[in-house]
Amino acid sequence: MAKLGVITDGISTDFEHALQVMNKNNLNQAELQFLWDKEVGDLDKSEIQKVENLLKQYDMDVSCISRHNFAGIGVHEVSIGDSTYNQHMEKLKECIDMAHKLDSPLVRIMSFRKEMVLFGEHGAEKWNVSDGAWNKLVELMGPIVKLAKELDIMLVVETGNNAMITSCYLGKKLIDDLDTKHLKVLWDPANTLYCGENPSNNALDSMEGGYLGHVHMKDVEVSIHQAKIKCVALGQGQMAPHLQKIADRLNDIGYDGAMSLESVFRPKEGDFEDGFKASIAKFKQLYS
Repeated sequence: MAKLGVITDGISTDFEHALQVMNKNNLNQAELQFLWDKEVGDLDKSEIQKVENLLKQYDMDVSCISRHNFAGIGVHEVSIGDSTYNQHMEKLKECIDMAHKLDSPLVRIMSFRKEMVLFGEHGAEKWNVSDGAWNKLVELMGPIVKLAKELDIMLVVETGNNAMITSCYLGKKLIDDLDTKHLKVLWDPANTLYCGENPSNNALDSMEGGYLGHVHMKDVEVSIHQAKIKCVALGQGQMAPHLQKIADRLNDIGYDGAMSLESVFRPKEGDFEDGFKASIAKFKQLYS
């Protein structure tokens, strides 16, 4: 059974207020992304100490330190050791240090910027595939997982709708190609809708054997031909027919890690905390 929590800035960037709302809803897994006016990886020592004190005060565990490390960078636009790569590596180290300080088992990474077609055959390899993109991704990820091994942390790579890793299948392939025990998949099934993965039809088959490290749950309406995503309350969008099947399948594979409600829905006349309130009952009913 998954342990339930929320990405705290989906309630509020006022960290203490977010923890108070979590307490009221019996959630104890705080995923840290934006706190006050900073992203994790940018907080100074005194701010991290304040975070630790608040976590103890409200009896919260940290599920994941979730900076957008290595997001939005084209794999053919960066090289190991250049200034952009080194900057992201330094921020990753800051996140790992924070994870150790706060006893977080996981640190999130992203997988650079999406290339549409990575593999092909019978002519597609010439005309459609982004030449060398997958091999360059594996190359770029090498020092990242080496750092994780050296600093004794588990990284999770998110299935992003604008990233190289867009599905459970590709997440498993990346881990296997890297031959690493320090990377797992952060599965966001709503994101994968935009990339054609059916989240309740065999998606989690790829995660058998311990590949799944963390889960984000939200609901959306996706229109790929319009390049458009609309956020909705959990159970009110295209995830609705998959939610119970996902719960059942997670139990089947024995997943006992954390799941965060990603509260990105904002009602027309309201804020993100209102969106959280519109989704939390369904979230707990399905996954607790």
